[in-house]
Amino acid sequence: MAVIKHNEADVKTLARLLRAEAEGEGVLGMLLVGNVGVNRVRANCLDFKTITSIDRMVYQSPGGFEATQKGYFYQGAREQEIRLARRVLKGERFDPATFSLWFFRPDGPCPAQWYNQPNSGQFKAHCFFSPTEANCPEVYRTF
Repeated sequence: MAVIKHNEADVKTLARLLRAEAEGEGVLGMLLVGNVGVNRVRANCLDFKTITSIDRMVYQSPGGFEATQKGYFYQGAREQEIRLARRVLKGERFDPATFSLWFFRPDGPCPAQWYNQPNSGQFKAHCFFSPTEANCPEVYRTF
């Protein structure tokens, strides 16, 4: 069962995002990006109140993903990324992005907070940040 509404084109768009944002981070890195993306569609809070679809999430501006903002969202989805996109769309979650809405790669260590959102962990060079349950209950809702 899917945790957000999507069609086959959405799967491929999400898969392209996984590749563009985290191809060099391996399978887990791409799954973490997928978690953040799915969480943004589910969130209905903070910067994501109007993000109601995969397309809106992927192309959100301002506040969206660097891949679409800086022009490296041009490669097609491969079978591996499509399989990973399907996994997160079915509700698989992975720490530290289980409830995360943001991630970035700082020049130094991960800060404790980013835009007042607590750090939920680090994977390789990327820091992940999750809202509190009080600020964004939809992200914490079970499927």
